[in-house]
Amino acid sequence: MKKEIEQLVIKKGFYNKTEDIPKKLLFAFIELGEASDAWKKGESEEKIAEELIDVIFYILDTSRLACPSIDMDRMFRTKLVKNKSRAFQYGEGHREQKKPDDTQRKPK
Repeated sequence: MKKEIEQLVIKKGFYNKTEDIPKKLLFAFIELGEASDAWKKGESEEKIAEELIDVIFYILDTSRLACPSIDMDRMFRTKLVKNKSRAFQYGEGHREQKKPDDTQRKPK
């Protein structure tokens, strides 16, 4: 996949240097926002999917420059196995918010 993306990037004259990595990541973020907007507006699944594919495109394009020796297909499978082995609802988005205990506060 990286080779196909590289050919397209070169053919279309897109950014193609390691110093362009931050731009590519920004473009991925912008495309993610466009996917979110398409979903909020009730646009077709095809339109939403197209925007999500753009995100994947920029991520893979970034990986081509940032970690050229890594096989992203293999890395994806490895990471999927790792994530499957993790606890239920792991990660920041699912942690219970702890409220401060009023009894432990010191008076001012």
